[in-house]
Amino acid sequence: MAVNLAAPRAGDLHPVPGVRIGVAEAGIRKANRKDLTIVLIDEGASVAGVFTQNRFCAAPVQVCRENLARGGIRAMVINTGNANAGTGEDGLVRARRTCIALARKLEIAPEQVLPFSTGVIMEPLPVDRIEAGMPAALADASDSNWLRAAEGIMTTDTVPKAFSRQVTIDGVTVSITGISKGAGMIRPNMATMLGFMATDAKVDAGVMRQLALELAEGSFNRVTVDGDTSTNDSFVVIATNKAAHAPITSLASAAGQSLKAAMLDVARLLAQAIVRDGEGATKFITVRVEGGKTGEECRKVAYAIAHSPLVKTAFFASDPNLGRILAAVGYAGIDDLDQTKIDLYLDDVHVAVNGGRNPAYREEDGQRVMKQSEITVQVGLGRGDAADTVWTCDFSHEYVSINADYRS
Repeated sequence: MAVNLAAPRAGDLHPVPGVRIGVAEAGIRKANRKDLTIVLIDEGASVAGVFTQNRFCAAPVQVCRENLARGGIRAMVINTGNANAGTGEDGLVRARRTCIALARKLEIAPEQVLPFSTGVIMEPLPVDRIEAGMPAALADASDSNWLRAAEGIMTTDTVPKAFSRQVTIDGVTVSITGISKGAGMIRPNMATMLGFMATDAKVDAGVMRQLALELAEGSFNRVTVDGDTSTNDSFVVIATNKAAHAPITSLASAAGQSLKAAMLDVARLLAQAIVRDGEGATKFITVRVEGGKTGEECRKVAYAIAHSPLVKTAFFASDPNLGRILAAVGYAGIDDLDQTKIDLYLDDVHVAVNGGRNPAYREEDGQRVMKQSEITVQVGLGRGDAADTVWTCDFSHEYVSINADYRS
């Protein structure tokens, strides 16, 4: 069960002018489940994406990169149940066949379609089923189908993930809505996730790539469930350019900063929702590292803590075995780390000071915090002014069960 994460309500998700979404049951892996989503994008939109850094990236990721480089994107086709990864040249052929099939129905070029797949790896993509489901998905197309889309891209997720915001730019109200999926095989750069965000803001095409990168860096690249980097991770940002304000040509402008802040809010909620719905998760954990020389070394320490199975299982057991956290700090890879300057807090409880147990620390205080469903770990390195934050969850018995039974 997801940690303090409620299912979204359709009425809370703002339509984005220039985007329509249709969802269908195509029987891609299992019957009677939403597994095919088509996103229709009006002409004139700006589209950018960020993808997995896994060198064994899936066929749809490769095709998406190629098609995005050409520009003029008009549609996306997303399937669950089959990742089309580890499928070699045949996978590329099938991904392109999917684009061709949808392009014919929309009378656009195949290169204007972005394909996305998520699910089981190393199985042939059933293109015939996807193509057969397209008419139903197209007939379902509506600007109010964001919740259905969030449901249609789920795999092991227990809750659909969707958030919306509005912001005023030059006196014009702009809408932002996004969805994501992911629950396991989660690590930054990027997590095993699909994320899609759209806004009707008017954004110069030259700014879109940087906007997507900065949004990902501040959100999806700050979450981890199990330290595994997937083959299919994709985050796509769409600006339909429908809003009646002057084009945003720089993220440093007042308008650019306002839009980015609102979009980053949505992106972070989506990223944190993935962690809250981590496979078998019972606790949502914020790891904040301060006092580093650089942000990079703060992230090293934060991820060493967040990836440690010993730390994560201690959190699941509500066991304040906090030496595990200090050990993770020590092996994070900072060669000249001075352990006598390390401070450690669990929420408001000062656990360690100057590298050793705080004389005022009491075991019952640590246990009180560890029993909470939301916990903040704060580490002070005593080396400088840099800081960074990542979000993670605990490891439970259920995580093993889910991943042992995933293909069945």
